[in-house]
Amino acid sequence: MSVSRYCIGSVLVCGLVSSVTALAQTDPVAWWDFEKGGSDMALDRAGHVTDTLEGQYAQVAGVKGSALKLDGYTTCMVRQAENGPALAHNMTVSAWIALGAYPWNWCPMAAQTDGIEGGFRFEAGPRGQIRLTVKVNGQTQTCTSRDFGIGLFQWVHVAGVYDEAQGLSLYVNGEQDGALDCAGVPQLASPGTLRIGMSDSAVKPSNIHRENGTRPGWFSLDGIIDELKLYDQALSPASIQAQVAEVTPVGKPPLQPRVLPTGPTGPSRFGAFYTHLKYYDEWDALWAVGSDPDVVVRFADSDVRVVFWRGSRYSPAWVTEKGQWMADQSVEAWNNEEGCFEHMQDRLCLYSQVRIIENHEARVVVHWRYAPVSSSNHLWRVDPKTGRACWVDEYYTIYPDQMGVRNVTWKTGTLGHPRQFQESLPFTGPGQLVSDVIHEQWATVANLKGETHELAHVKDPKDREVPEDLILQQYNFRSPNKPFIVFESGNQMRYVKDRKLGVRGLDIPGACNHWPVGQALCDGRTVQAADRPTHFLGFPISSPPIHEKEGRSWWNGLYGMADQTMAQLVDVARSWNLPPELKIETSGFVHHGYDRGQRAYRLTCTDPASTDSLVCSLTPDGQSCLVNIPLVIEHWGTQDVTLKLNGKPVDRGTTFRVGHRDLLEGTHLIVWIQYESDEPVHLELSRVKR
Repeated sequence: MSVSRYCIGSVLVCGLVSSVTALAQTDPVAWWDFEKGGSDMALDRAGHVTDTLEGQYAQVAGVKGSALKLDGYTTCMVRQAENGPALAHNMTVSAWIALGAYPWNWCPMAAQTDGIEGGFRFEAGPRGQIRLTVKVNGQTQTCTSRDFGIGLFQWVHVAGVYDEAQGLSLYVNGEQDGALDCAGVPQLASPGTLRIGMSDSAVKPSNIHRENGTRPGWFSLDGIIDELKLYDQALSPASIQAQVAEVTPVGKPPLQPRVLPTGPTGPSRFGAFYTHLKYYDEWDALWAVGSDPDVVVRFADSDVRVVFWRGSRYSPAWVTEKGQWMADQSVEAWNNEEGCFEHMQDRLCLYSQVRIIENHEARVVVHWRYAPVSSSNHLWRVDPKTGRACWVDEYYTIYPDQMGVRNVTWKTGTLGHPRQFQESLPFTGPGQLVSDVIHEQWATVANLKGETHELAHVKDPKDREVPEDLILQQYNFRSPNKPFIVFESGNQMRYVKDRKLGVRGLDIPGACNHWPVGQALCDGRTVQAADRPTHFLGFPISSPPIHEKEGRSWWNGLYGMADQTMAQLVDVARSWNLPPELKIETSGFVHHGYDRGQRAYRLTCTDPASTDSLVCSLTPDGQSCLVNIPLVIEHWGTQDVTLKLNGKPVDRGTTFRVGHRDLLEGTHLIVWIQYESDEPVHLELSRVKR
């Protein structure tokens, strides 16, 4: 497959004749210049018929005057057969178009059909092509242009001609870009229903992975159309070149750039913020949401953020200061009847929701709840008696050091098998290649011993030995901050292999684009161009240890994005997997151990009224170390505390943060201390007197 970034914003050289031949002495039988607003925007100036537009659309600046902007999802114009233009033997259809993305499958710029009997279809394709289809002598004949002859975000003139003496021919910017010798009598469906901008039936996307995981859907052209003309004659090449030459587009077409949204740039107060992340107008208009549908977590010392956005179905993504996104798969299940059941299929976010649970200077807790769902909108493992299905709750406990625990939990027995828990998924945005996001040495994996293994894009991948007990991976993004995941000991890391350097390696605009952002009912579509956001790689894939208690099952992973070496991340992995022992030296507290699901030492104050201080020590051994110290002290009340670290007072601020979480049963104190050491440390927390 030959796919490149050059399909976006490329410049097409028309090579027009030096002296423009006058247009053929004929008038179009239908002509939409889209000059008027409202419903009159679809006035056929030649046929003197006003056509009705459906869905979302806008009037924007065209190649001359105004043009029709279609939204890519709902826009369509239909003229019923009794009012359709009459075509008999020859025909030409032409238009100026500017696309923001290629259609999910072939989509008509104009089509006039009468079912199976005949007609024509003039369409744009998923690889930047155009094609014209006509039934000739009872046989369907199709002529298709070259791939990516139509650039994006630029005005392009397109035309299709049927000449009963010669056959089909296509023109892009006045130059012939395809021909098919199929002379004969056409069946042009006159009269026939005429459609502009959308097919006459729901269709599946092109290049899908599984037929049973994809359903037909509706989509329209994503872009602008102007000066759409239909002739009952076969225009000459010179006449088509003259159509191009008589128009000089003023400026670029008014199409918004598509940049994945992350909110304001730059560092901020650490915390979680409700917001409304906007992508581009037509996509945003699909969502009937209020002012706060999304959540962004920001950090005080970095432009890194964690984004919970509708475009990813709220699956959280860690985003670098350069706008490079790293997401992960939800809990996924599948069967042979409907394909994948996962959050990716919930394109309307019917079952996916996000809320902020805890938000203060010491940490943030965000809850993402979803149900694995298929493209047929069916839930996974529905109980026939209760109608209840499998639901998953994921809690993200995020600290100021740009790390957070992902705690994935579900009711024991509801998930079953087959299942997959994790799959690392970087994104490319429109116009990007994989090589814009990652290096050729694309990831490094490691175990708690510090043994590492680099994964690379190579010409001839071969299996190589890798260290055992891998629990750490870091993606080598082209940015100072790089995403990583630490798993618990006992993790099984699979697909730890080099990847091919060639066509399916670094030189592609991602692997699959049914997710994120995409609204197609599809569980897998191979990328055809750099026109939409994509996800890629997906490897390694880990099977983490599963815990069960009191009717719940769960697993934990420590995620983050930071400017750290692998040696530093191994220390992070040791501090989380092998935390130093905590010993309490004062009465009034019970220690429940280190909770990996919170990345914190969990204690309870047994006598809140009279307990004013907590003294404790943390003692790393030969295997463990300290990389920052989070404490959760349950029921110690709402008062603030002071800190002495190894006998020295520490001021509140960057290295010592305090927060509270109010519950029905009482108030928990949350403490976060920035401190790294492999030596013992002594802590003293004292209540601030009121």
